Amino acid sequence: MTRTESEETPVRRAVCPGSFDPITNGHLDIISRASRLYDEVYVAVMINKSKQGLFAVEERIDLIHQVTAEYGNVRVEAFHGLLVDFCKQRDIPAIVKGLRAVSDFDYELQMAQMNNGLSGVETLFVPTNPTYSFLSSSLVKEVAAWGGDVSHLVPPQVLQALRERLSRS
Repeated sequence: MTRTESEETPVRRAVCPGSFDPITNGHLDIISRASRLYDEVYVAVMINKSKQGLFAVEERIDLIHQVTAEYGNVRVEAFHGLLVDFCKQRDIPAIVKGLRAVSDFDYELQMAQMNNGLSGVETLFVPTNPTYSFLSSSLVKEVAAWGGDVSHLVPPQVLQALRERLSRS
């Protein structure tokens, strides 16, 4: 079958969800890989009102905008509630999640099955680059708070923001 001019190729969308408090090089690796696989990648910054983050949601969004600007197809938005609702509202059929270890898989598989059961949204698991297999935002914050060098774990803009925030504490 030949494609006519009136037929359009559907836009392939995916979402990379998380708290990103702060975004790390591990997160950025997954987002950049997703941006090569999909036409549009949403980075959904989770709002958890019961948890006080180091950075406000608006600050996280700003930092993510800065470090993903080069990709051109990444959108950053906050969300509160069910991720599947975020996906439905934006016609996003896929969630992209990085897996660091087997322990991540156990939890993420349950979430993927629940999300699929609720809405049909698929989850794509991407193995984390081994360089970042141990990396988490919590670990970065803890090491940075004790004066450890995290410059190889976060983008420069995030490192600067971390240093500024922790110097006030």
